[in-house]
Amino acid sequence: QDQLVESGGGSVQAGGSLRLSCAASGYTYRIYYMGWFRQAPGKEREGVAAISPGGVTTYYPDSVKGRFTVSRDNAKNTLYLEMNNLKPEDSAMYYCAAAHRASWDGATWYAEALYNYWGQGTQVTVSS
Repeated sequence: QDQLVESGGGSVQAGGSLRLSCAASGYTYRIYYMGWFRQAPGKEREGVAAISPGGVTTYYPDSVKGRFTVSRDNAKNTLYLEMNNLKPEDSAMYYCAAAHRASWDGATWYAEALYNYWGQGTQVTVSS
């Protein structure tokens, strides 16, 4: 069964750091682009990072660029999101997602429709 399981969320103070992990199973992880999304209450889900199958190309919106770093370990079928200098506005449920390389479009990497599999999410809360 294809599955993505996030972990590493929690509560931190502004300026702090967290590292999220996403363990993948049930499919050929190494041929998928992977992404991180977040959704705060009352807001739409937004993409915060994505990474190519080999880990060479990464994507970020301006809101997190320089603070968040996405990486992957294909030997462990695991995706990571290192988040530094966290702000209260980063508080949200964070989801990882997988997009098959055949349907990838780097110009719209943040579009949910590109992604075939989704995890259940892990909560991140940043207090001021």
